[in-house]
Amino acid sequence: MPDVKHFDPQEALERAERVFWQHGSAAASVQVLTAATGLNRSSLYATFGSKQELYLAALRHYIGTTSHPAFRALAEDERGLPAVRDFFDGLITLRCTGPYAGWGCMVVNAQAGTENADPQVRAVLAEHHTQLCAAFRTALETARAQGQLSPDLPLAETAESLALLAYGVNLHSRSGATADTLRRTTAHTLDTLTRKA
Repeated sequence: MPDVKHFDPQEALERAERVFWQHGSAAASVQVLTAATGLNRSSLYATFGSKQELYLAALRHYIGTTSHPAFRALAEDERGLPAVRDFFDGLITLRCTGPYAGWGCMVVNAQAGTENADPQVRAVLAEHHTQLCAAFRTALETARAQGQLSPDLPLAETAESLALLAYGVNLHSRSGATADTLRRTTAHTLDTLTRKA
């Protein structure tokens, strides 16, 4: 007779994700995870495997539901630089207000934490970085086509720089930077990209 789960695995994954996002993998003990998900240890392991497998599933879920929609919106926006500005404004709003203020980004937290000692985690982070840079590159190509950028601006290197700026926003917001401070910094950086008359 097949095993019938009396809980929603997706809901349990989302609860575990929030624990990992806020506290990191090292601080999220199995006891903390069982309390957050409402599952006992055996159910947790039977459903998700090891704690590390649960973390990887949570990280991939975070990227799929949080990062990828933002990347698609940025790449598909036909406004060019205004889309890049709105991307950063939305990022800062998310990091500094609401229920997840001060948590930073789960991806950047992993980059800065012990999680990246795992080769599988590093591979997920590398793919995330590639996709973020690609989204910025597409937005910059749109901006160039509309005459918004300085003509000698190298697009690949600029996309990489914007990705690093996004990481900085995520990390600095976690340490208590205000939205106003982050907006001034990002506005200054984006102003340097505009086409000079």
